[in-house]
Amino acid sequence: MVYSIRHFNRYRYTKPVSQSTLEVRMHPRSEYTQRCFTFELNVSPKARLFSYMDHVGNTIYHFDMPLPHTELVIVADALVDVEQPYDLPDKLGESAWKDLDDLVSTDDYWDMLMPSHFARPCPELEELAVKLGVNARNGRDPLTLIRDLNQNLFDEFEYAKESTSVDSPIEDALKSRRGVCQDFAHIMITMLRNLRIPARYVSGYLYRGAEHKDRSAEGATHAWVEALIPTIGWVGFDPANNLIAETRHIRTAIGRDYADVPPTKGTLLGSSSAASELKVRVKVTLADKLLPPEPGYPADERLVTQGKGDDSFVRASIIQQQQQQ
Repeated sequence: MVYSIRHFNRYRYTKPVSQSTLEVRMHPRSEYTQRCFTFELNVSPKARLFSYMDHVGNTIYHFDMPLPHTELVIVADALVDVEQPYDLPDKLGESAWKDLDDLVSTDDYWDMLMPSHFARPCPELEELAVKLGVNARNGRDPLTLIRDLNQNLFDEFEYAKESTSVDSPIEDALKSRRGVCQDFAHIMITMLRNLRIPARYVSGYLYRGAEHKDRSAEGATHAWVEALIPTIGWVGFDPANNLIAETRHIRTAIGRDYADVPPTKGTLLGSSSAASELKVRVKVTLADKLLPPEPGYPADERLVTQGKGDDSFVRASIIQQQQQQ
């Protein structure tokens, strides 16, 4: 399936911001069954864009805007092809747990096995693990256990937009039994790591056609989980929608949890009394070409890369602006 993707972000400030420095993680990855054919990152006001690839293959763009501004617009456009992965077996063989342990012992999966900022154990999670029967390895093979957990979290939690905030710990969703895809992913990752199954957080997009009945919100970024399966490799699971990640899931970045892969991250210098407003819009369509330019976007201020009273001034973090729904 070929998708045209637009990720629109607009920051507005009630008083001028003197400087912004941001990182952007919106470039779809090219690997396995996914290929990013074209990518354009457009910024207004003008800024010089730089990019690098991190140690897990995420493409990160960054820029500095040193002039006063009251609005910042970032628009990412991509054309991506996602092919159908191989079918998963119904279950794995009797040696699957040993095969997994051997795999982990011979390669470096440390980051995806240890607790991280958002994916960490807590008493509420341990209680749920006991209830769901995933507090210890049991008679189920790893693939069957993960499939069951994907279903159980879907059944156990209500999907509720804005029920948590972008920096909420997993305890909030565990206590209320309500959350968004970000919370589902962090809870599942922590449970899998407790069983010594390498698990990682995936940030990206989900295509929603008229025939799809997904619970997660349209018009926003999405998040799910990838687990390492012996003899198969990394497999995606979407507990918010009880899906196996296939052709509708479009990957932009992977990490230990959301803290590693926010779509935008950075700092600004601005008035301590200034208020800000963020508008985010994501559109994923079936297409063979990029979407037309954003209406009203100043074409002469577009920068394109392909490939990849007396108000005191304070430094304020603007990481985690976009909760993954």
